Amino acid sequence: MQNSSDLIDSSLLSLQNLGWDETWEFQFSPYKGPYVPGRVITAQKTRYEVVIPGDILSVPISGAMKAKKIFPVVGDFVVILNDPTSASRMIVSILGRKTCLSRGGAGESAGEQILAANINTAFIVTDPGLDFSIPRLERYLLIVRSSGAEPIIILNKSDTSDEITTKIEKIHDELGTISVIALSALTNTGLDQLNPFLTPGKTVIFLGSSGVGKSTLINTLTGSSLQKTGEIREDDGKGRHTTTVRHLVTLRSGCCLIDTPGMREIRIWTAENQINEAFDDIIQIAQGCRFSDCLHEQEPGCAVRSAIEGEQISPDRLERYKKLLKEAAFERGKAEIGLKRFEKIRYKGISELGKEYREKKKWNAHR
Repeated sequence: MQNSSDLIDSSLLSLQNLGWDETWEFQFSPYKGPYVPGRVITAQKTRYEVVIPGDILSVPISGAMKAKKIFPVVGDFVVILNDPTSASRMIVSILGRKTCLSRGGAGESAGEQILAANINTAFIVTDPGLDFSIPRLERYLLIVRSSGAEPIIILNKSDTSDEITTKIEKIHDELGTISVIALSALTNTGLDQLNPFLTPGKTVIFLGSSGVGKSTLINTLTGSSLQKTGEIREDDGKGRHTTTVRHLVTLRSGCCLIDTPGMREIRIWTAENQINEAFDDIIQIAQGCRFSDCLHEQEPGCAVRSAIEGEQISPDRLERYKKLLKEAAFERGKAEIGLKRFEKIRYKGISELGKEYREKKKWNAHR
């Protein structure tokens, strides 16, 4: 991992340059004395790198936050107890998030995994070669739109393909209205198209698979080698050595950039509303089905199947829609089961405390 001093330009060590505004100023106003605000730029297992006015601290979270399982993420604005007289420095609270980028827990994990907070724009980076995948881009779009951030698809390594126009047309055909920018970080081609999003006080996160050039793009934008990059394997086009943790870095424009590790799984968590919005064409057509509970399989009078036969929508698009709905229902059910288990454990703990209290009371009565 890079040193924090390498990630943040020393001339930008003010919270205003990191996106601080009157919203967070109002939230912080009750805190006085040894408390200072800060923004998390790197999150490790037990410590967090936080920018405060004029300095960067490495601090843990308070015991109360740990007990409540409240953990900051990169991009959070936090409250820090900063008392030099007692050498007591720790994060004691997280200020309200404007946006929150999350996905379903990886592997068998239930619930939400928060990736970053207070994001304005998400650059979804892919390349026109082996990494190009409409279903994967669709999943990224769902979690970004669910967060409240603005998604932009970046076709990096555009200099390596003669089919850029075709790929852009395919994205628009399958994913609807979405901004797509073709560029090459390696040859500095087309980077000026990003300028409207890299403005003071804004935060941009980079999402995408390993090896698509997220770190290279950040290094090009910052004009230095802040993020580690590596060679690309010829057999699958993936990077040998890429980002392993999320970092927040700064541009001289006053914009913040967050690099992320490549994600193997993009579980859509609670993005059902976004699914319906993304597939509004299918939902509109489905209103013409004979049966209100039509599954769009072999039912008679299925308007969606008729639309597929008439090439209004592709069969692949329908299958993606059905798969995403099933996944959203599964994630919701998994989260509910996890909550029930938590409540069962909590109730068991309360019952045991009650039993212990009654036994002590009974023992005291017979003394």
